[in-house]
Amino acid sequence: MTTTTSAPATRTRAATRSLLTCAVVATPLWAAVALPQAALREGFDITRHPLSALSNGSLGWLQITNFLIVGVLLAVGATGLRRALHGEPGGTWAPRLVRVAGVGMIAAGVFVMDPADGFPAGTPYGQPATLTWHSYAHFAAGSITFLSLIAACFVLGRRLGRAGERRYALLARAGGTALLLGNGWAMGGGRAGTLTLAVGVITAMLSISLIANRFRSAH
Repeated sequence: MTTTTSAPATRTRAATRSLLTCAVVATPLWAAVALPQAALREGFDITRHPLSALSNGSLGWLQITNFLIVGVLLAVGATGLRRALHGEPGGTWAPRLVRVAGVGMIAAGVFVMDPADGFPAGTPYGQPATLTWHSYAHFAAGSITFLSLIAACFVLGRRLGRAGERRYALLARAGGTALLLGNGWAMGGGRAGTLTLAVGVITAMLSISLIANRFRSAH
């Protein structure tokens, strides 16, 4: 009887681990594809261009694919978070917010921002006089993604703090704060705002990946 009843539970734990793995690998994949391009692609300057601009040009398909795959990984990984946090504080909203962030990244990959400020190489410097509709759609998708990541970090921070897991609570709050400040600085037109935004996004995503790995280990 023990074997029969434990087999479904074992399968459930294995499925949860697999789902959480999607959230764990999302950030390393995002960074591994985006950051080398930021360093090597002609005309790109991370202090002037957002990582989203990498979706333009002959190699733009790399960053578009990055958006799509990482978005799917976050959306699927959110199901693992929902299972891991079932019935616990934050168990409803943290997974929902991570899933929304994943869908936002998919939309950001589908709707590419306009070339601007010298990138890709040959593009006139400065911002375009008018923006296309898909550029507006990209900015909207980005805003949804950033807000969802920030909120997810703070919800997870509260849950982990209540559970006495201070290190992970601090990690979550640090991720949310980094993105909140980085995005705010960029939106306010601060110097090197695209760099602070990139740091904030990666920090917030990394905190979620590390927390997902913590739950994965528990399963």
